[in-house]
Amino acid sequence: MRRRSLFRGRRLCFSMAGSPWLGLFLLVVAGSASAQEALRPYAVIGDAIPVSLTGAPGDAARGKAIVGNRQVGLCLLCHSGPFPEERFQGELAPDLRGAGSRWDEGQLRLRIVDSGRLNPDSIMPPYYRVDGLQRVAPNFRGRPVLTAEQIEDVLAFLKTLRE
Repeated sequence: MRRRSLFRGRRLCFSMAGSPWLGLFLLVVAGSASAQEALRPYAVIGDAIPVSLTGAPGDAARGKAIVGNRQVGLCLLCHSGPFPEERFQGELAPDLRGAGSRWDEGQLRLRIVDSGRLNPDSIMPPYYRVDGLQRVAPNFRGRPVLTAEQIEDVLAFLKTLRE
């Protein structure tokens, strides 16, 4: 099957249906859109960020996809969890099994946003911080690893992991 793009008037049509490149294309487009998003303000109270970054609950199914995706969330590089379909899970960080019963929603949110605020020696990267970072890859400079919506999606998923 020949894949090509055609310019018709003002529409650019891609003949990529069923192609593995479609997913990559969508990731690149989504990534460039998130590069434009300014960080939303949040307040750390104690050991938690008690209020949603978006004002809306996240989607647990999307959160599971982010956690399992080694190009987006990168969680399974260090963590393991109840993901029998995923090979080569990490052993450097706590197992994600039971995360939803070990920490409340606000505590989980802070751990994802910036775990270094709880433990300055943490090897977990801040997923929603752009300042004060060192040795940042050029394509991540000035933008968070995850968007506010993705943080809330991951949080929604982790809350379902009750052992």
